[in-house]
Amino acid sequence: MNKRGDGPKNGSDGSGEGGEAAGFAGKRALLVEDNLINMEIADMILTQPGFTVDKAENGQIAVDMIRGAEAGTYDLVPMDIQMPVMDGYEATRTIRAMEDGRKAAIPIVAMTANAFKEDEAAAMEAGMQAHIAKPIDVDSMMKTLGRVLRESARTDETRRQAGQETIR
Repeated sequence: MNKRGDGPKNGSDGSGEGGEAAGFAGKRALLVEDNLINMEIADMILTQPGFTVDKAENGQIAVDMIRGAEAGTYDLVPMDIQMPVMDGYEATRTIRAMEDGRKAAIPIVAMTANAFKEDEAAAMEAGMQAHIAKPIDVDSMMKTLGRVLRESARTDETRRQAGQETIR
């Protein structure tokens, strides 16, 4: 599908309540979702605090988009789990195995109706950083995305300080 979001809407500067959404302006997400209604809802949720959103309808398209993009293009990948062609777990494992370390380290967040502890554990085992249950609780999602992005930035900074730049 590969559509791009319009950026902030309604004058949003990405500051959000409690500052959880601060820093989302200028961030680019690759939203991976096969259900068009869920995709549009998630797109609206992400663009409101300032994300620019590209879209993929399944894991294979997402993998191809990441492979074809310059390293650092995407800051975050919210990904559905149950999709045709390639599911979210397999797409995550494929991304984690990419040769380019920056692409392989892109934060990936599961978005799924499967909300049991074992589903969350399966997402972590596949290499995802967090799990968001559907239907989406917007406040919880913003807090989770903020945490994941902060952790990713700290990890990148630690690698740079250690002389282990994430670019291979």
